[in-house]
Amino acid sequence: MLNIQRNNIEISDTEIDEHGNDHVSSCYDTPLREDAFAKTDDEKVAVIAKHFEAIMQTLGLDLTDDSLKGTPLRVAKMYVKEVFQGLNPANKPSISMFENKYKYSEMLVEKNISFYTYCEHHFVPIIGVAHIAYISNGQVIGLSKLNRIVEYFAKRPQVQERLTMQIGKELEQVLGTSDVAILIDAKHLCVASRGVKDDTSSTITSYYGGAFEQQEKRDEFLKYLGIETNF
Repeated sequence: MLNIQRNNIEISDTEIDEHGNDHVSSCYDTPLREDAFAKTDDEKVAVIAKHFEAIMQTLGLDLTDDSLKGTPLRVAKMYVKEVFQGLNPANKPSISMFENKYKYSEMLVEKNISFYTYCEHHFVPIIGVAHIAYISNGQVIGLSKLNRIVEYFAKRPQVQERLTMQIGKELEQVLGTSDVAILIDAKHLCVASRGVKDDTSSTITSYYGGAFEQQEKRDEFLKYLGIETNF
C-alpha cells in the first residue's frame, strides 16, 4: 500500500482508487480554489511544463531525445490553452438570442454534438455526443451556440453527470426557460484503456427540465434521437 501526504492528511492509494474508479462527483460546480486565476495562462504553462518534465524524468524517459524534449511544454500548453480552457470564465462563449419571429412552439432538437473532455479521476479522455432539446419561450439561440456551450463545459476535468447538469443549467439560464432536455452518450477511456479495459460500453446521462419532466415530452425527444422506450 502506498500512502500519500496531501494537505497534511495521509491517504492511501487504495482509498484514492476506490473513489476514482466509482466516478464519484463531489459537487455540481467544478471544484476550483479561490486563487485559481492568480497566475496568467503563460505562468501556468511554465509551471506545468516543469512538473511534467519531472514526471517524465521519474518514468525514466530521456528528455534529450529529439522526440521527447519538447513534450513537457507541449503538454502544458495543451492543458492550459486547449483541453482545460473551459476552467477560465474568460473563455465562456458570448450568447446571442433572437426573437422567435416564426412563433415556432414545438421542441427544437440538435443531435450528435461531438465533444472531448477529460475524466477528472485519471486525466484521460471521455469522448461522446450530446443531444439537446428546448422549447422556446419567445427567444431562440443560434444553433452553433449550443455546440459552444457544450464545448465550454467539456473543456475542463469532468465527470459525465456534472457535465450534463452544467450544460442543462446553463441552457435554462440563457434561454430563459426550464423546458430543456440533455442526453449525453460517451465512452470513458479510463474504463476502456485501463482498469476493467471494457472497450464496448458507453455511459448515458440525462437532464430533463420543465415540460420535459412529462413522460410524453421525454418520449418525443427520445423518438427524435431514435431511442425506443418501453416505460
